[in-house]
Amino acid sequence: MVLEPLVQQIKRWGKDLGFQAIGITDLDLGLSEPRLTDWLHKQYHGEMDYMARYGLNRARGEFLLPNALSAIMVRMDYLPESLQLNTPYDNPHQANIARYAHHKDYHKIIRKKLQTLAKKIEAQIGPFGYRAFADSAPILEKPLAIKAGLGFMGKHTNVIHPQGGSWFFLGTLLLDIDLPKDLPFEKNHCGTCTACINVCPTQAIVAPFQLDARRCISYLTIELQGTIPVEFRKAIGNRIYGCDDCQLFCPWNKFAKPTQELGFQSLRGLDHISLLELFAWTESEFLAKTEGSPIRRIGFESWLRNIAIALGNAPTSPMVIQALKEKLDPKKPDSVSPYSSWVREHIEWALLQHTPDYLSAGIV
Repeated sequence: MVLEPLVQQIKRWGKDLGFQAIGITDLDLGLSEPRLTDWLHKQYHGEMDYMARYGLNRARGEFLLPNALSAIMVRMDYLPESLQLNTPYDNPHQANIARYAHHKDYHKIIRKKLQTLAKKIEAQIGPFGYRAFADSAPILEKPLAIKAGLGFMGKHTNVIHPQGGSWFFLGTLLLDIDLPKDLPFEKNHCGTCTACINVCPTQAIVAPFQLDARRCISYLTIELQGTIPVEFRKAIGNRIYGCDDCQLFCPWNKFAKPTQELGFQSLRGLDHISLLELFAWTESEFLAKTEGSPIRRIGFESWLRNIAIALGNAPTSPMVIQALKEKLDPKKPDSVSPYSSWVREHIEWALLQHTPDYLSAGIV
């Protein structure tokens, strides 16, 4: 089989499917294994037990697809045109939700497109073994993307391309075909810049190219179940789902372009919505209004917890205090009484930021 023409066809198909870049690499991630081992040894993965459970298998594609020989790596930009590229949410009354979560679940969109790409290849050459992933399997997608020529690793540990910034998702299609490989992205273009390190609200980037997830707001508001440590609550500000600061202040993102993918357009006005409006949602409203969104997976209790912290950081007002108090009143139909005690604890913390004497005064 002459594979070079097939590779060129794959890249044309990928562009037609909406991927901004397509690269092909082998699966040798031996150079990434020591870094992964050190990261796990330092417990930087926090309570993400699956990271440790799969261990070095994350660096071995054959763990997911026996006899895997190649990976097609794709990039898909996700920033909606309605969101300004490099502007943080400065209004403390509004919810700050990571840009990637403003639209439909990217896992499904990218996996479906990768499946379509695989079917096109299959129609051309006949049956072969493959598996498609989009941040949905234990595999080191970022090192594979760099080997496939899609960019370099930024000091914030996101992949950056000099002409496209970092506002993009990665997808992986493993194949048991030995396709011709693209050249890796050899040069790192961060230079002496430390913008992402300096701006991180919780100092989660503990050194260049080293992220302690236990301090990261994305981890705290999405992955962590239960109580968020008090030491990070003020720094969380109004961020109720994820954090974009390290990307917002990255100089390379001045080259980022708005997505053309219709599935990545903003849903339900989440780019301009108040904390009080979100805090008033019932569980059924939460499930209905986050349908098809990655936000839904954190569950309603973590949603309330995150908004409570943001309201604790909001300017004091009668409306904020009243909303927090009503959530603690068991007589109210939308109170948190049926939920875990740690949900109540975060609301009590928020009330203490506005009315320090409320417990002793018996306000609630």
